[in-house]
Amino acid sequence: MMTPVTIGSIEKGLEFLASRQHTDGSFGSGSVYQRNVAVSSLSGLAFISAGHTPGRGKYGDVVDRAVAFILGSTRASGYIIQDESPSHGPMYGHGFATMFLAEVYGMTEQKEVREKLEKAVKLIIQTQSKEGGWRYYPESKDADLSVTVCQIMALRAARNAGIFVPKNTVDRCIEYVEKCQNSDGGFRYQSIKQSESLFPLTAAGIVALNSSGIYDGPELQRSVDHLMRYLPHPKIVRYEGHYFYGHYYGVQAMWQAGGSEWEQWYPAIRDELVRKQYANGSWDDPQICTEYGTAMACIILQIPNQYIPIFQR
Repeated sequence: MMTPVTIGSIEKGLEFLASRQHTDGSFGSGSVYQRNVAVSSLSGLAFISAGHTPGRGKYGDVVDRAVAFILGSTRASGYIIQDESPSHGPMYGHGFATMFLAEVYGMTEQKEVREKLEKAVKLIIQTQSKEGGWRYYPESKDADLSVTVCQIMALRAARNAGIFVPKNTVDRCIEYVEKCQNSDGGFRYQSIKQSESLFPLTAAGIVALNSSGIYDGPELQRSVDHLMRYLPHPKIVRYEGHYFYGHYYGVQAMWQAGGSEWEQWYPAIRDELVRKQYANGSWDDPQICTEYGTAMACIILQIPNQYIPIFQR
């Protein structure tokens, strides 16, 4: 599935992304996402997905600088944030950054990375809402599925790297995610508000359950069946919001599902992304920034590499 064209597309994407790294190791552009910790962490994961690890590989120094930026953005409380670039929901950034540190720690076992990773994990555990999910800010008031999946993936990555995560935290998360499922198998934004099933949220719901240790069962299969309705097709133009966010989770959900679903899904999104790539190697996300779109596209295309434990089957 990793065709020469696909590999060439990824290489162009990584080359573009490396050229956009700021001197402090961060990534991101525009008035809202300049030096954003989520964009920076996802960019770092894009390079690790290609086998470029801290200090090793063509882009090892790029990863090193990204790690230094995230470590420098970690407060004493464990909260990972840059005040001038918090975006509309800082816990998204905290979740992605925590996951990035967890993957880096699993590869390097650096003391400073572990110390700050443990604090970041503790903050996630402490800010879980009574419902069992998480919201935009590190406050245990309410929850939504789109933020919750970021946190449970971060906790799973940390647990994979040897960091303790309470079972009760995971169990409560499962309860919350299951309450967000609609009767059609898809998922909605929040458990307390009835609303339609959406592609990004259905993909996120499946990945949240996978990250919690649930990989099969009739309810999960119904969700996978629902997600297949959004299989990319060259003759169908969809105007979906949060395109890269949805497909980032969509490709993970289908990788775990395996079988015919995966065999149909990956070539479809692979070919769609290759078609959408600009001549300079980038992918643009007008809602966020070019670096975000490029990082997400590179991660999606490289899921078959299986270099990152959190993405492994």
